[in-house]
Amino acid sequence: MMTMVKKIALVTGANKGIGFEICRQLAQQGMTVWLAARNLAAGEQAAQALREEGLDVFALCIDMDEASSFDAAFDLIAQQYGFLDVLVNNAGFANDWSFTAADVPMQMLRETFETNFFAQVALTQKLLPLLKKSSAGRIVNQSSALGSLTLHSTPEANMGDMKPFAYDSSKTALNAFTVHLAHALRETKIKVNSAHPGAVLTDANAYGTLSVAEGARTAVLLATLPDDGPSGQFFHLEHALPW
Repeated sequence: MMTMVKKIALVTGANKGIGFEICRQLAQQGMTVWLAARNLAAGEQAAQALREEGLDVFALCIDMDEASSFDAAFDLIAQQYGFLDVLVNNAGFANDWSFTAADVPMQMLRETFETNFFAQVALTQKLLPLLKKSSAGRIVNQSSALGSLTLHSTPEANMGDMKPFAYDSSKTALNAFTVHLAHALRETKIKVNSAHPGAVLTDANAYGTLSVAEGARTAVLLATLPDDGPSGQFFHLEHALPW
């Protein structure tokens, strides 16, 4: 009798909000999920709450500002499993909603890119050897429709004045990473896609209209794509979005 090997997933920025719900939904599909949080105590508390639901979820510390935490995450996954099936790059932040391209402070722009783009690339590259050992690796970059240049430049898209430059451009850059990484990995079984969760009501977005359960769905769908699923694309639920 064959023993089924559980899939291993890692979700960053996951002690609350959308990331927490992504962990729940992936674990509900039978995966062992590593819930990554900047604050390990907060991560442990969140993972414990999911374990109390009967889910296979554990916490580890990943601080997007500390590359040493990427090394520690790699070592933990490598030693315990030797492979990684799913990476959801969910961590990120926005603190520039009142600044446009005309007046955003350069320090704010640099800090936003460090977390929302450079750290995402660095963590993914660090974990890529483990993803290549998966039978069907999946990388999901949590993006935003605000990163779409097409939507911003199309009046009919009704993006209006929602143009916080630091956040938006960091997500545009993350989308570029999705396209280029998918191409670089085109001969492998790894699929790389960007996700737009929608306008989700969270601590960071008091004006959201979707629940976190709905907001997590796109990333979960992309994390569980079949072998013939797409790669190098941008989605909200099953709908492809323009770059």
